Amino acid sequence: MAVPKRKTSKSRKNKRRSHHALVAPAQARCPQCGEPRLPHRICASCGVYAGEVRLVIAEEE
Repeated sequence: MAVPKRKTSKSRKNKRRSHHALVAPAQARCPQCGEPRLPHRICASCGVYAGEVRLVIAEEE
């Protein structure tokens, strides 16, 4: 059975974990309606992408 010869120090452990941080996804504003959306995606609220309506969204009543 493999057993570590020495205890892993706090600094070595933290250096290894330095890339484990979570990053929030980038957000852009829709130029049509101003709602936040993911870059290079169709806007979920108005259906516009690159200045064209690509998706027709049904109006809720």
